[in-house]
Amino acid sequence: MIHLSPFLSSAWLPRCAVVVVTLLLSQCAIKVDGASKMIVSVRDQKLLLTCDGVPVKAYKISTSKFGLGSHSGSNRTPLGKMAVARKIGGSEPKGMVFKSRKPTGEVLKPNAPGRDPIVSRILWLQGKEKQNRNTYRRCIYIHGTPEEYRLGTPASYGCIRMSSSDIIDLYKRIGVGAEVQVIRGPLISTDEGQRYAGKKPGTVAQDADG
Repeated sequence: MIHLSPFLSSAWLPRCAVVVVTLLLSQCAIKVDGASKMIVSVRDQKLLLTCDGVPVKAYKISTSKFGLGSHSGSNRTPLGKMAVARKIGGSEPKGMVFKSRKPTGEVLKPNAPGRDPIVSRILWLQGKEKQNRNTYRRCIYIHGTPEEYRLGTPASYGCIRMSSSDIIDLYKRIGVGAEVQVIRGPLISTDEGQRYAGKKPGTVAQDADG
């Protein structure tokens, strides 16, 4: 017969609490995506997704119409290495409008006239280099845009824009911690871009489906 009194002693309870909390934290810990990498070419206005260095898919995007930079208030897209710090909107319908990262309940179709909000999904970026450390504080995202006709040209206010279909597809493929690298030059200037060009003869990068 097991006696319960030793387990109820004041000395045992704190140790038990520590063990329980440790187990809960380990179960709730977010798995960091160390395999996925996104290369954003400002020249090509393309985002190439790779997994363990192997090209997966390329998407048409828009970077800032104000150019490149990391100064607060500049509305420019930061260069360099970053990572996905937060994923927002995974359960929302395609075209959901976000304000201050909260769904408003309004849903827009692609190219809805006169509207330019953030829609569908948000990947909030965090800078990993000295020159772009303020990226998270600047609220630089990869996000969906209803102005899909502008994709392929610089058109944003600092963020990296994608079509709703593409940002939803990318959102499903990557996790928190996935690397993002924004470069000035073409994708073909990177090893990953060259491998992708080899997979797609005659082109540097193909648009994603949809």
